[in-house]
Amino acid sequence: MQEELRLHMPQWQGGNLSDYHLSSQLLSWLLPPSGGPEETVPVPSPGAAGSLRTEDGIVAKTALLEQARSARRAIEKHRPDRVLTIGGDCLVDLAPIVYLNKRYDRLGVLWIDAHPDVQSTKETPHAHAQVLAMLLGQGDPDFVGEVEKPVDPTMVMYAGLDEWSAAEDEVLSGMRLRQTGAADLMNDSSSLLDWIDEQRITHLAVHLDVDAISPAHFRPILFNKPGADSGFLQGVPRGRLEPAHVVRLLRDVAAKAEIVGLAITEYISWDAIQTRALLAELPLVGD
Repeated sequence: MQEELRLHMPQWQGGNLSDYHLSSQLLSWLLPPSGGPEETVPVPSPGAAGSLRTEDGIVAKTALLEQARSARRAIEKHRPDRVLTIGGDCLVDLAPIVYLNKRYDRLGVLWIDAHPDVQSTKETPHAHAQVLAMLLGQGDPDFVGEVEKPVDPTMVMYAGLDEWSAAEDEVLSGMRLRQTGAADLMNDSSSLLDWIDEQRITHLAVHLDVDAISPAHFRPILFNKPGADSGFLQGVPRGRLEPAHVVRLLRDVAAKAEIVGLAITEYISWDAIQTRALLAELPLVGD
């Protein structure tokens, strides 16, 4: 019988956004009960002293490295066949994919995201936008040192990626990373299925950043921050998929290859965050 590890990782420093911390915990609570082992990676609460110190151009580098290593130790403790990771920012998928890429010879990495996550410290100090580059063997030496076996670029496919910067294009073009935009995935999953066949992929690790979904069709994502002005995150690409598209494409690829990894990332429960803020101001509660 296959064993599935449920890895809870309320990491927020990779995107320097405290809202990921509470939201990840809520997402873990929303899941149905697990019949297998569960582990929670220790993550300091937002506001902890020194947790956002910038080193080598990366915000909270020391904390993030320790959290990645804690995740690796939790996974290796169980050596599961499958890993469900509940984040947190996108960097939570570093250790799970490293583990799965060593375990399975023909592992494909399906990156469902509106952003390619291949930036370097030249473009951003936030490690969550660098994680796929790290998995491919590029970027900060300490994080790349955690990647014992870099992912083969031919085994990577983006889903729902429509826009990227010139700097990101250098990586995408240089490594010939394949991508399918949202429009091509609205009616069928053929491009993903063709990739699975061509690369003889037997197992899949799926990275699901919920911002691949259109803000108009899914509320709990960064772009829907309550009270944000019209210029909020101007110029940052928005996802264009709908929830039904994501569900369908995952069912389609699961019929072709076994999904052994799923990371759900960058979920932000604005309703819960607003409720907590209100409660903190109430008599007897806030006191």
